[in-house]
Amino acid sequence: MNNKPKYIDLFAGAGGLSEGFIRAGFEPVAHVEQDEAACYTLKTRTAFHYLRSINRIDIYYAYLKNEISRSELYREVPSELLDTVINLPIGSEFNPTIHRRIARFLGENQVDLVIGGPPCQAYSVVGRSRSKSSMDGDPRNYLYILYSKYLEKYQPKMFVFENVLGLKSAKGGLYLNNMERLFLKKGYKMKLFTVEANNFSVLQNRRRVIILGWKIDLTPDLPDLASIRSPSNFKVESVFKDLPKIAAGQGVDKFVSYRTKTNVYLDQKFIRNGIDILTQHVARPHSEQDKKIYRIAVGKWNNEGQRLDYNDLPEVLKTHENRHSFFDRFKVVAQDLSYSQTVVAHIAKDGHYYIHPDIEQNRSISVREAARLQSFPDDYYFEGVKERGSRTAAFKQIGNAVPPLMAQSIASEILKII
Repeated sequence: MNNKPKYIDLFAGAGGLSEGFIRAGFEPVAHVEQDEAACYTLKTRTAFHYLRSINRIDIYYAYLKNEISRSELYREVPSELLDTVINLPIGSEFNPTIHRRIARFLGENQVDLVIGGPPCQAYSVVGRSRSKSSMDGDPRNYLYILYSKYLEKYQPKMFVFENVLGLKSAKGGLYLNNMERLFLKKGYKMKLFTVEANNFSVLQNRRRVIILGWKIDLTPDLPDLASIRSPSNFKVESVFKDLPKIAAGQGVDKFVSYRTKTNVYLDQKFIRNGIDILTQHVARPHSEQDKKIYRIAVGKWNNEGQRLDYNDLPEVLKTHENRHSFFDRFKVVAQDLSYSQTVVAHIAKDGHYYIHPDIEQNRSISVREAARLQSFPDDYYFEGVKERGSRTAAFKQIGNAVPPLMAQSIASEILKII
């Protein structure tokens, strides 16, 4: 290992948070994640960073072009690097195994930082509203306890804990208060910031909680993450302009060419990354009824600047019994706004809340379009369990991720302290 600050990524997901820290100059010791598909994504991204570091990025590009298989790609990467992705759930049963593997990777180095965001469904306002018990008793409410055990074991200088805004109000703030007391008991103070992704040039309305923690014997000059402003002055159309037009159910996983040259946003924010290899521009199929509704929603926005109210649909198109809530269950990703609605994991189930603004294409957004709204670069490939990519798995990973652009800005501030 080199002299870069070292970090452990817990509940790593597809690696959006980690990608930002790597860009800022940190080095991962381990990514711990229980979802198998996300772990393959992390391994593929590990392959990308390694091959780029030895000037053999052409091998990675061959993978994106479907010229070599995933297993062939992985054979080009040292096994000890791929093994830093640990596909196990955090908890008493598997922690000894996780710790042994981390010790092997870490050697005599120290952990400078622990990062991660436990699954947020238990704290989510929407999740609580849909649960009969308001998520009371859900074990995911207490994943911060498992997080704290890693602080206790590895004694990092600092930690970064990401979660949904609902963490502040869940159980009347009880979980947050308990979290602060527990972290203090483990030797760490903390400060909470509410951040908005669009302030970090992400073309998406995504409000999140970022908790910065530090050892009590340190006196870090903490940045005010909530006051960071890096406005992009771009519209959502920037993520759509250069992509081939496809209809519902169409698209190619690997690979297809871009429709036009790049644009300023894609260049400045390292989305196109200088490559001419487009992957995962794949759209889900839709029923004829859904496509009729999409046409109405897109026409209403593009012609009148108004959102579709479900109750305004013709009776023949109304199939949901619940007519008293979720009136905006069909929503266009408006290309003329500065940011889109929040991309969440539910996009893996249906695309009704993410309708493409081009009425000619008449579909929900593709995997690549969702990834771009999250600020993932086009060379970031989202894996499924099998070697062939899974649209559903990719959508889920993207919806659960931290936008890399936001993560990079936060990481750059942490690096100044570390």
